[in-house]
Amino acid sequence: MSYSTYASEVLYIAKKAAQLIMGYYEGKIEVLHKDDKSPVTAADFAANDLIKQCLMELTPHIPVVSEENSVEENNAAAQGDIFWMVDPLDGTKSYINKTGEFTVNIALIQNCCPMGGVVYIPAKEIGYFTAEDGKAYKQVKNNLPEEIHVRTKPDDKIVVVASKSHMNASTEEYIASLGKNITLISAASSLKFCMIAEGKADIYPRFGNTMEWDTAAGHAVLLAAGGHVICPDGSPFLYRKRDFLNSFFIAKA
Repeated sequence: MSYSTYASEVLYIAKKAAQLIMGYYEGKIEVLHKDDKSPVTAADFAANDLIKQCLMELTPHIPVVSEENSVEENNAAAQGDIFWMVDPLDGTKSYINKTGEFTVNIALIQNCCPMGGVVYIPAKEIGYFTAEDGKAYKQVKNNLPEEIHVRTKPDDKIVVVASKSHMNASTEEYIASLGKNITLISAASSLKFCMIAEGKADIYPRFGNTMEWDTAAGHAVLLAAGGHVICPDGSPFLYRKRDFLNSFFIAKA
């Protein structure tokens, strides 16, 4: 099955979810907590319901794995070789703090690999996505989409993108191993993948816990833009892992 068959519809679904999320964003945000103490809001649940309904109408034969599903729902959805991977509101803490750096993530996983996807920023109306032609694009509001591609290896400084809140000794050690000509920039959620995809950064090392719905859509966009994601030992970074918990990874241009 080709993701291109559904590419434009998936982008439309992400935009619909973004509009719904922004309806909650303007008012007071009520914060609840899951069993693991992570925050969740009404916008997470509402966006999840909308995306799942739209995807089930679009592809009734393809199940949906989502951060806001139950464990039982996700385990059942991932039994086959193909499923949607959804994070209806990636960066909930950024959403609660109203920084604008949160996204809607939708990706199609087939044979443990991301085949295509969308990362959409509701507060900025910016979308990064794989299109019908299999290439990666960026669209700002209602402007025409522009094709994006990773940049070639720079002769001067390597730009490393990471999250300040998730910086640890292993990450710092890896960044130091890249040499002295390093520029370190910060970005939230799946936007780090998108920065590499559009040539604004070269590498994103993550030596900490993430879930598959955190990475799948950004991974798909980066692949379409000419980049790749690997495990620290150089092996492929795959999906449909136990409990959907990611191993450490390095995303590269």
